[in-house]
Amino acid sequence: MNAALEVHGLRISFDGTPVVDDVSFTVAPGECVAIVGESGAGKSLTARALLGLTPADAAVRVDRLMVDGVDAGSLGERGWRVLRGSRIALVSQDALVSLDPLRRIGDEIAEPLQLHRIVRGRAALVGRVRELLGRVWMPDADRRARQRPHELSGGLRQRALIASALAAEPAVLVADEPTTALDATVQARILGLLREIADAGTAVVFISHDFAAVRRLADRVLVMRGGEVLESGPVAEVLERPQHEYTRQLIAATIHEPRIADVVAADPVLVVADASRSFGDLPAVVAASFSVPEGRTLGIVGESGSGKTTLARMIVGVERPDSGALRWIGERRVQLVHQNPLGAFDPRWTVGRSLREALEAGGVPRSQRAARVTALLAEVDLDPVLADRRPIALSGGQRQRAAIARALAADPEVLVLDEPVSALDPSVRERILSLLARVQHERGLTMILVSHDLDVVGAVSDEILVMQDGHIVEQGRTGDVFAAPQHPFTQELLAANGPVSP
Repeated sequence: MNAALEVHGLRISFDGTPVVDDVSFTVAPGECVAIVGESGAGKSLTARALLGLTPADAAVRVDRLMVDGVDAGSLGERGWRVLRGSRIALVSQDALVSLDPLRRIGDEIAEPLQLHRIVRGRAALVGRVRELLGRVWMPDADRRARQRPHELSGGLRQRALIASALAAEPAVLVADEPTTALDATVQARILGLLREIADAGTAVVFISHDFAAVRRLADRVLVMRGGEVLESGPVAEVLERPQHEYTRQLIAATIHEPRIADVVAADPVLVVADASRSFGDLPAVVAASFSVPEGRTLGIVGESGSGKTTLARMIVGVERPDSGALRWIGERRVQLVHQNPLGAFDPRWTVGRSLREALEAGGVPRSQRAARVTALLAEVDLDPVLADRRPIALSGGQRQRAAIARALAADPEVLVLDEPVSALDPSVRERILSLLARVQHERGLTMILVSHDLDVVGAVSDEILVMQDGHIVEQGRTGDVFAAPQHPFTQELLAANGPVSP
């Protein structure tokens, strides 16, 4: 069978510095090939080169680029405009940015149909849009077609973007990190949809930094680092017998065993009894009851809108319950580590100044603050020279470490972490989780970890709360919940971590 996509000798450089070096692969109709690697690996640049969308200052050379039988290696922008959408289409990571905020979803999906003159007449156009929304399992398709992107959830926006990409029936679909920001169950549905699209005959190129998603979707995989392909082959073969140490690290960073809690009882530091919080007529947390044992880690897991962040904000005192109570046993110093450290730091201040401010608030004398800043940075494995940098000059992993250091500055006894690793690459995420485990052991911290990622929560938590629509639907020791989930939603979350059914 002829390949739907054929790439040989792709090279991309900026100012003479190569960032993609001699990448070659093919994708057959009905096949999904994944390109996996961390930030800076060159995978997204590779994906964009397949559609002629590399930055203007990039120097691109390719020995051979065939897209659905068309020689695209020497195409100019006019030629690419004909090819994009009709033969090859892109689904990008951020659907809210990719979709026009001023246009209705139906008009967005109709655009490639009109641009490539595939459907003529208003009635036929409306019917085809409805058909495409049905293909991506969009609920209440007619109403969604009349809505604008901001009115849809992240998962529904991603479905709309896929429907738009499929409108002109391209032979090749390039999906660039399409599930990174989505909850586990929504991610599983999008991966299942992409698998259905491949099984229907479309060649799919799936770009990701997450081997867990690749394992669930792809037939073959290319592992990239520093612009080069380090390893490639069938997914099962690469997963079971990885040849390169970097591949082994990526796999290990996305597969965890659930923690088995210590059977020794511990006194609670926090007791929550029937705590509820609403915003207007919308209940965010409903009658939450649980306790947090001293020196342990409690994981709170749920999808967006489940109430887990509101519950975390009540724990740290930012929100107050409308009814019920949260009772601390004794005096407790509680600190919050935000999901987005770049937004939590003052962008005008250096990291060192932010840490000194935290130490001042904690009552540390001025004469001791410089030494304490150095010690805090060392505790979270950051070079002291980074104290002179502003947050924007740090990597994502470095910013998260700095945020943890700032929280530790007040010598807390309880650390509440809201999605602390959701935006990080697997190996960086693994290092942050290891750091938290070490700091907890050394300081005797009690931790409350909020996340939508059941795998992460299971790896570090002694006990788990599962939230859905503001309710705690299941709670217990991590090993028990993973081994025998009782609630259908917990079962769905655990199933979302498994392979996509063909």
